[in-house]
Amino acid sequence: MKAFATENLRNLAVIGHGDAGKTQLVSSLLHVSGSSHRWGKVDEGTTVTDYDEDSIERKVSLNNNFAHAEYKDTKINFIDTPGYAAFVSHARPALRVADCALVVVDGVHGIEVQTEKTWQYANEFLLPRFMVINKIDKEHADFGHALETATHSFARSIVPFTLPIGAEGNFKGVVDVVHQKAYEFDEHGKAKEIPMPEEGRDVFDRTRERLIEIVAESDDDLMEKYFADGTLPEEDIYPNLAKAIASSKLCPVYAVSSTTLVGLQILLDHIVEFAPNPATHEAEYGFNNPEMVGDRVSRNYSNDEPFSAYVFRTIADPFAGRINVMKVISGKVSSDATVFNSSRDTAERLGALHVINGKTLDKVNEAQTGDIIAVVKLKDTQTGDTLCDKSKAIVYPKVEYPEAAIAFAIEPKSRADEEKISAALHKILEEDPSLHFDRDAQTKEFILSGSGQLHIETVVAKLLNRYHVEVTLHPPKVPYKETITQQVEVQGRHKKQSGGRGQFGDCKCIFEPLPRGTGFEWVDKIFGGAIPQNFRPAVEKGIIEAAQAGAVAGYPLVDFRVTLIDGSYHTVDSDEHSFRAAGRKAYRNAMEKAKPTLLEPIMDVEVFTPQEVSGDIMGDLNSRRGRVGGMDMRGKQQVIKAKVPLSEMLDYQSKLNSVTQARGSYHMQFSHYDPLPHNLAQKVIDEAVAAGRVRAHDEDE
Repeated sequence: MKAFATENLRNLAVIGHGDAGKTQLVSSLLHVSGSSHRWGKVDEGTTVTDYDEDSIERKVSLNNNFAHAEYKDTKINFIDTPGYAAFVSHARPALRVADCALVVVDGVHGIEVQTEKTWQYANEFLLPRFMVINKIDKEHADFGHALETATHSFARSIVPFTLPIGAEGNFKGVVDVVHQKAYEFDEHGKAKEIPMPEEGRDVFDRTRERLIEIVAESDDDLMEKYFADGTLPEEDIYPNLAKAIASSKLCPVYAVSSTTLVGLQILLDHIVEFAPNPATHEAEYGFNNPEMVGDRVSRNYSNDEPFSAYVFRTIADPFAGRINVMKVISGKVSSDATVFNSSRDTAERLGALHVINGKTLDKVNEAQTGDIIAVVKLKDTQTGDTLCDKSKAIVYPKVEYPEAAIAFAIEPKSRADEEKISAALHKILEEDPSLHFDRDAQTKEFILSGSGQLHIETVVAKLLNRYHVEVTLHPPKVPYKETITQQVEVQGRHKKQSGGRGQFGDCKCIFEPLPRGTGFEWVDKIFGGAIPQNFRPAVEKGIIEAAQAGAVAGYPLVDFRVTLIDGSYHTVDSDEHSFRAAGRKAYRNAMEKAKPTLLEPIMDVEVFTPQEVSGDIMGDLNSRRGRVGGMDMRGKQQVIKAKVPLSEMLDYQSKLNSVTQARGSYHMQFSHYDPLPHNLAQKVIDEAVAAGRVRAHDEDE
């Protein structure tokens, strides 16, 4: 395949709500452009971009996938993004590298929740937009209503570039508002010009007038001419449309059906005519070090700049190995080039360059600025890394993913699965940076976190189908802690005689509670030689060891001070082991008197919710023993701040989705520990006893 010049490239991230028809639209556009001889259908599992078995079975895109069309000497790179809530965060890296977003709206339902969310993502990256109102052929489809919901939801100049001829089953053609022509389409999506229909002429005239008005608003000189003459001549309209779109002052809208192919050829024509190419992009900024400190450096989208590329997707292919997908931001790159991974300070030899069409890799000798290419089997490169010319190093900021919303403890079913799970999950994590996998140091559980239950379920399915690892999921344990509530003075005496040299250690200690978050403090207040200096650390060590097993439910004891005040020793029988045992016995004696209690982790929670349901959200947080601490507005969303026990937040995502119709999100981080109410503490203690986590003490030690 030939390399395309920057001005002949179009990079489109296809975004929108789940089931709006994004994957089918990409497949149909490839077919109409002549790039794919077979017309792939979602219902048949034959689309180019949903080739993964799990995606085909669920009829849901699980990650970003790629395709390209060659049309009118232009290469159009499509990034097909997921639209379901559990996977929609993958749209962020796609929008990071795209030069335009193709927003797909369901013609029956209009703007939906994930359309709003991905639109906000596009706002973050200051990305120009095209909008496609799809499924105009379906029953109850209403182009006008869908357009109205878009205009109401998004504060932007949204203007139809095509208007539908007919509706529902009679949707057979479109009127091109820009070129003032009308078309019908055959079963292959081929456009045939027809006379402009008289019906709906007033709608066309109003739309055309609105288009001229927005073009005038995009330029001060044009605005003066528009005010003077009341309109603009054709020679001022057409050349300025692409500029208005590139500057995000205009969002064109298209009426299409991805299942009957009506309107797609005109959409392709307009993508080539009006969608911005990478050279219209503003300069990209980064730093010359992985720590991202110091002065910023920049690269323009130009072949004359030093080479740099941003890796935004990694695919763990069972046959090809690791595939890194990147956008060339500046300069050119050829096959077998050696480049510098500035994020990791290593050299990488690229080998062959490829362009991706679904699961197919086609070799290309060279890639110019703005193109999206793939490289296989790089040594160290991961998602978010920058590749560049070592003599002109730059590191681009990584895309930030939303925090994981749900966590499960994951447990291998067998010893064989236990041995394979780490390597398998490592490969899955390479593909999906929105997943998190770690081991809780306190509960000793492996925790898998993601954006929703469906997200985690697909990982479990992938572990089984691709890596033959079986696992079970269960809610993670809450990392409770324990503390004491009273000051006590106790003695710990360890004496053991069994013939020959014995064991002897004796200590007297004061245990007292400390403020939350203090941890453990050790104070040595022995004066003289009641216990020799070299044995005193052993008493401390024995107490610390015992505190790890807690006192009432097997959780670590924290926030207490132990003061060593007295003791005794034997010149022959005393040793370090004896005083460690004495320290453990002092601890046990103290726990009988100091009234230990359970502490639970309290989280700082921020909930982002539509304003109309904020009262319901606050009521729910209160029912979860939360303390609401304030509210403010961010954009159109209400932000509710609260402190809520972690144990009450384990199932929060599903409740939030239910109340907000999946328009809400939340973020939480650890705040502090608070005493667990007695009735709940007793339940935790009973569970610990039943599970055998409370250890019986060996008196002989």
